[in-house]
Amino acid sequence: QVQLVESGGGLVQAGGSLRLSCAASGSIFRLDVMGWYRQGTGKQRELVAASTSGGSTNYKDSVKGRFTIFRDTAKKTVDLQMNSLKPEDTAVYYCCVEGLDSNYRSFTSWAQGTQVTVSS
Repeated sequence: QVQLVESGGGLVQAGGSLRLSCAASGSIFRLDVMGWYRQGTGKQRELVAASTSGGSTNYKDSVKGRFTIFRDTAKKTVDLQMNSLKPEDTAVYYCCVEGLDSNYRSFTSWAQGTQVTVSS
């Protein structure tokens, strides 16, 4: 079983910065995609940023140039640095990790979510 623990988040004024961190633990053989999603009130969950084991990254258009995903496969961590935050970035942010467990079975694990609120 794979567990994810998030930290970071909180309340920040528009234009400010926050950093979210996520650490994976458990019976992990391989980490493939590590990413961040968010869900605003009354909205669907959406991909914000993702990092693959091959080194490629993918960002939601509206966060490009403002958010950066940092992945440390050895430490099993993935961070999301968020700069120039806007009120529309307000949402619950979820870390999500895909990979293979120690029994070589694929898994997708989600963290509990952390609230990010950007005030105008």
